[in-house]
Amino acid sequence: MRLLLTSLAILFSSAAPAQNGKALHDAACLECHASLGGGDPYQLYQRDDRKVRSLQDLESRLQHCMRAADVSWDRDQQKAVVNYLNSRFYRF
Repeated sequence: MRLLLTSLAILFSSAAPAQNGKALHDAACLECHASLGGGDPYQLYQRDDRKVRSLQDLESRLQHCMRAADVSWDRDQQKAVVNYLNSRFYRF
């Protein structure tokens, strides 16, 4: 029983940052990405010639996009967005 409760606590604590990352991403990024992706904001993540090929690339690209969108996320928010994008699209 203790193992089950511990496992559930870990599962839910790791899901919350990803959900927060999705909310941050969707609020700040979808409009621009939709215009760049021909109406599909997620196309940029799934195209064959995508620029992100590693976790380091993803972190660097996030910095670029934050500047372009004039977004000021703290380190925890940045980590949440990176975790969301990595779990949804990349899996590095």
